[in-house]
Amino acid sequence: MAVAFALTFALRFFFPYPVLFLFFAAVMASAWFGGTGAGLFAVLLSTLLTDYFFVPPFNSFFVDAANISYFGAFVICALVASWISSTKKKSEEALKEARIELEMRVTERTAELQKSNAELRWTIQEHDKAQQALRETQTELAHLSRVFSMGELTSSIAHEISQPLTAVVTHGHACLEWLSASPPNIEKARRSTENIIHDGTRAGAVLGRIRSLFKKESPAQDWLDMNEVIGELTVFLRDEAGRRGISVRTDLAADLPRVNGDRVQLQQVVLNLLMNGMDAMSGLTARPKQLVIGSRRHDAGTILISVQDSGVGLRPEIESRIFEPFFTTKPQGIGMGLSISRSIVESHRGRLWAEPGRSGGSLFQFTIPLDSGDSNA
Repeated sequence: MAVAFALTFALRFFFPYPVLFLFFAAVMASAWFGGTGAGLFAVLLSTLLTDYFFVPPFNSFFVDAANISYFGAFVICALVASWISSTKKKSEEALKEARIELEMRVTERTAELQKSNAELRWTIQEHDKAQQALRETQTELAHLSRVFSMGELTSSIAHEISQPLTAVVTHGHACLEWLSASPPNIEKARRSTENIIHDGTRAGAVLGRIRSLFKKESPAQDWLDMNEVIGELTVFLRDEAGRRGISVRTDLAADLPRVNGDRVQLQQVVLNLLMNGMDAMSGLTARPKQLVIGSRRHDAGTILISVQDSGVGLRPEIESRIFEPFFTTKPQGIGMGLSISRSIVESHRGRLWAEPGRSGGSLFQFTIPLDSGDSNA
C-alpha cells in the first residue's frame, strides 16, 4: 500500500484527475497474500489516503458533494477487489489441498493395490504349485493303477509271449533239420527263417505293447486310432476272459476318425473299464457272462467308447458315488481306478459316465472330442 501511495502521489502532477488504479492492485495483492483481514485493512488505508490526499478538498478527510459519488465508487470497487482476491486465494488453496489429499489417497490406494496384486500373484503361484503337485500325484496313481491292472493279466501276458517264442523255437529246429538234410533243402530252410523273423517281430510287438502300458512318462499327444487301442487290449484280455468264462465282443465303427490324445492314458482308461466289467461278472451264474466294447461317432465333434457288462448292475447308491476317490466295491480294490479314469478323460476335454445297462449289467461310456484340424490325418 505504501508503494501504491508513493506512485499515485507522484503521478498526480501529470494527470488532471486522480489515478487510483494502483490502490486496487495493492488491495488485491494484500488480500491475495494476507487473506481477508489484510485485504480489508488495505481497503481502509486506501480509503483514508484517497480521501485525504486525492479527493478535493485536499489534505482533509471531508468530501465535497461533487466528488462523493466518485469516492463512493472507489470504496465499493476496493471492497469488491479485496473480496475477489481473497476468495480466489481461498479457492486456490482449497484446490491445492484437495489435489494433495487426492495424491495421498491415490498413493495409498496404489500401495494397497500393489500389495493386493503381490498377494494375488503369490496365491496364483501357490495354486499353480498345488495344481502341479496334483497332476504329479495323479500321474503316480495312474501308473500304480496300471501296474495293479497288469498284475492281474500276468497269465495272459505270459501266454501272448510264449506263443511267438514257441513258434520261433519250432521254426529254428525245422530250419536246422532242413539244413541237415542231404542235400540241404534251402527253400524250406529259407521259409523257416522267414517264419522265425515274423514270430520274433510279433513277440517284440507284444513286448512293446506291454512296455507302453508300464511306461511312466509325461503325457504325449499324438494322433491315434481308438479301435486299434481297443484291439490291443482285447488281445491282452483274451486268455484272462477265457479263464473267467467271459466272452468278449467288439462292436467297433469302421469309419471311426482318429483323435489327438495320449495313447498310454487312454489305454489305461479302457483297460480299467474292461477289468471292472470282468470283475462285475465274477460271481454271475444266472446268465452268460458277456463283455461288449463299442466305438462310434457320438456327434460331429466327438467319438464315444462304451463298455457294457452283464453283471449285477449299478445300484442307485453306488451309481452316485462310483467316481469318488477311494470308493470301491471290491474287497481288494483301492478305489482310484474310476476316479483316475475320469480325470484322464476330462484332461482330454471329454466326459466319462456310468448308467445301468439296457439289458442288465452296467454301461460305462466316455467321449473324446476331435481336434479342430483334420481328425483323419
